[in-house]
Amino acid sequence: MAVSLPNGTTFSIANSYANPLSVTGASNAAECVLTVTNTLSAGDIVEYSSGWSRANARLFRLKAATGSTVTLEGFDTTLTTLFPAGSGTGSIRKINTWQQITQVLENTSSGGEPQYQTYSFLEQDFDSQIPTTTSAQSIAMTIADDPSLPHHAALLKAATTRAVTGLRAALPQGGVILYNTLVAFDETPSMTKGNLMAVKAGYALLNRPVRYAN
Repeated sequence: MAVSLPNGTTFSIANSYANPLSVTGASNAAECVLTVTNTLSAGDIVEYSSGWSRANARLFRLKAATGSTVTLEGFDTTLTTLFPAGSGTGSIRKINTWQQITQVLENTSSGGEPQYQTYSFLEQDFDSQIPTTTSAQSIAMTIADDPSLPHHAALLKAATTRAVTGLRAALPQGGVILYNTLVAFDETPSMTKGNLMAVKAGYALLNRPVRYAN
């Protein structure tokens, strides 16, 4: 049993990407192995564009890499009903550089709640539910205003181009959370007497986040 505080968490957005590499095969395994003509290394963070909807547009850390394969750390694809054999082809692209977002005042997430289908048979006098999907998830970030800092330009560029952009949260306990997002950025600062001027960034998640414990 453990509890923790977010104090010390740092956030970064993807600032540059390598050219995509074609994925010609994807294994059904406890940790998925992709067949790819490889120039990557263990520890690299990649975006996976896949025929598997549960893998598509997600970020993964590479556990191992050879000249022809990479292993997606912790990504279990053994259930072929969810990950049909032969359907994981696509591409990966490495995140080359990250830009830290400094002076974050607050970071909150919304959405992700389970959705349910309610049903009842004619002979019943009660309703039942089954889970269906989860609601769309987004992150709202409040940042102390300073347009001279590098993250300001990076956020503005990502929001203006509507480019798919990775977001990384490095936790003080040593873990990391990876999100793949579309960025919105309001560079007009709030102005309330006695309070810090602040701008707001928003991140719409394209798929579930990926979390690593260390």
